[in-house]
Amino acid sequence: MNTKESFSNSICNEQTQMAEREFSAFISAVKELLGPEQAQISAVDWLDELDLMDSQPGCASRDWRAVTIAASARLANRLNAGRHDRSFADTSTNTKVSAIPSSNCFAFAPLF
Repeated sequence: MNTKESFSNSICNEQTQMAEREFSAFISAVKELLGPEQAQISAVDWLDELDLMDSQPGCASRDWRAVTIAASARLANRLNAGRHDRSFADTSTNTKVSAIPSSNCFAFAPLF
C-alpha cells in the first residue's frame, strides 16, 4: 500500500468514527429525553438526512453536525405536530357547554 492510499484510508476511518460518534450522541440524547420509540424514528431521520446531503452536488466533505441539526428539525416538527394533533383532539371532543344561570340573564339595567 502506498502513502497516498494509507492517507486516504486514514481520512476515511476518521470520518467514519466522527459520524458514528455524532449519530450515537444524537440517538442517545433522544432516547434519554423522549424514549426509545422517538430514538428509533430519529435514527431513520438521521440516516435519511445523511442520504440527502450525500446527494447534493459538490458536497465532498461531510458535516456530521449539519446532519444532526436536520434530523433534530424533523424531530421538533414531529413533536410539534403531535402536540397540535392532541390539542385539537382535546378541544374537538370537549362538547360540554357551561350553562349560564338564568338569574344572570339580562341582569343589566337600561341606561336611558
